[in-house]
Amino acid sequence: MKKIVALVAFSFLAFVSCKQDVKNTETTTSVETKKEIAMVKTIALEQTSGEFNTKELTLEAGTYVFKIANKDVDHEVGFVLAPKGKTDQANHIKAAYVKTPVPTGSYSLTNEVALTKGEYVYFCPLNPTPEYTLTVK
Repeated sequence: MKKIVALVAFSFLAFVSCKQDVKNTETTTSVETKKEIAMVKTIALEQTSGEFNTKELTLEAGTYVFKIANKDVDHEVGFVLAPKGKTDQANHIKAAYVKTPVPTGSYSLTNEVALTKGEYVYFCPLNPTPEYTLTVK
């Protein structure tokens, strides 16, 4: 009888110990995921008829998502980011395109965009807007 009680107690302790290890692993993964998410910064830009409200940006090198809002433009707008002096479509940073065209009174996000040191321009060919400078230091 003592052997059975000892075997049950040992099995219970092994189960609890194993369950605790799984819980700790899940917590670690969750914290690591949160750190990765925190490293992506969101830049909010608004468009009105024929222009962006923000005329120039200076950012640190890093990964960004752009949130493009359409403030009272009577048609859909978009977003183009390209290296300065290379604004033809072949040089557009495709990840910086909005995921969907932005209707009046709404917004859309881009994919994550890794920016390195240099000069870029942003504009909207649908609105259309001038080219604005984005400097990455």
